[in-house]
Amino acid sequence: MSEPAVEVKNLTKVFTLGLKKEYVVAIDNLSFEVKAGEVYGLIGPNGSGKSTTMKVVLGLMAPSKGEAKVFGLDSGDIRARNEIGFLPENPYFYKHLSGAETLRFYGKLCGMRGRELENRVTELLKLVDLEGAANRRLGGYSKGMLQRIGLAQSLVQNPRLVILDEPTAGVDPIGSRHIRDLIMRLRDEGYTVFLCSHLLEQVQEVCDRVGILFQGRMRKEGRLEELIAIEDQTTLTLEGASPELLARLHQLVASEPDARIVAEGHPRTSLEHLFIQIAERSREASK
Repeated sequence: MSEPAVEVKNLTKVFTLGLKKEYVVAIDNLSFEVKAGEVYGLIGPNGSGKSTTMKVVLGLMAPSKGEAKVFGLDSGDIRARNEIGFLPENPYFYKHLSGAETLRFYGKLCGMRGRELENRVTELLKLVDLEGAANRRLGGYSKGMLQRIGLAQSLVQNPRLVILDEPTAGVDPIGSRHIRDLIMRLRDEGYTVFLCSHLLEQVQEVCDRVGILFQGRMRKEGRLEELIAIEDQTTLTLEGASPELLARLHQLVASEPDARIVAEGHPRTSLEHLFIQIAERSREASK
C-alpha cells in the first residue's frame, strides 16, 4: 500500500484572542488522508477551518495538538516543503515581469539554472497554454491567465503534491474550464492535488474524494460517488422497454425479450445539496 500524500491525525488548532485569555478552536480533532495520485477536495463555508488546515499541511502553522504529514514527513520539515507546490487564492506576482520571466524567477528560487530551467519554463508554458503570452507582462494578463501562470509556478520544482486554494475563484467560465482540465491532466500525469474550494459544482467535476468541513470538524468524507448517492432511493434505467413493462417493472423484465436493465443503483444528489444538508444538521446539533 502506497504512502499517503497527506496524513492528518487528530489535528487541533486553538487561537488565543487578545489578552483576555479567550480562545477559539479553529480545527477540532480533525483526521483525514489524501492518497497519492488522487484529487482531494476539502470544502466548507468561511470560518470552517479550511485555510487553517491548509496552512498546517503547508508547514506555515504549527498545530496545537495532533500532526500533519506530507509523504511521511512532518509538515514542518523542510524536506516536506520540497514536495509541495502551492497556489494561494490571491497570488501576488510582479506585474512588470512577463510570464516566462516569472517562471524563471520562481525556478531560480528553487535552485534551478541554465538549460534545466529554460526547458522547464518552456514545458510549463505549454502545459498551461500560455506559450503565446510568454513575453507579455503580467500586468496585461486576465484573471484566468494569472491563475494559469500561478498554477505553472506551483509546478516549477516538479513537486509530488500540489495544493490549490480556490483555483477558479473570480475566473470566467472558459478560464474555469481550462483550469479544471489542467487539474485532471495533473492527476493523469501522477500528481496529487489537494484543493480547497467553495465552488461545489467544480469540486464535483474534478475530485476523486471529498471532505466536508464545518466548524472545524470533518462532517462527512469519502469517494464522491458514495457521498452523493441517495441511500433510500433506487433508479432503474431500461433500454427498449414498453410502457407496460415500465408499469410492471421487475416482474415483467424477464418476459420482454428486447428489454434489459441498463443500470441500477442509487440516484445522485448534488454535492451542493449534500453540503447544505450537513451544514444545517450541524447547526441544529450545536444549538
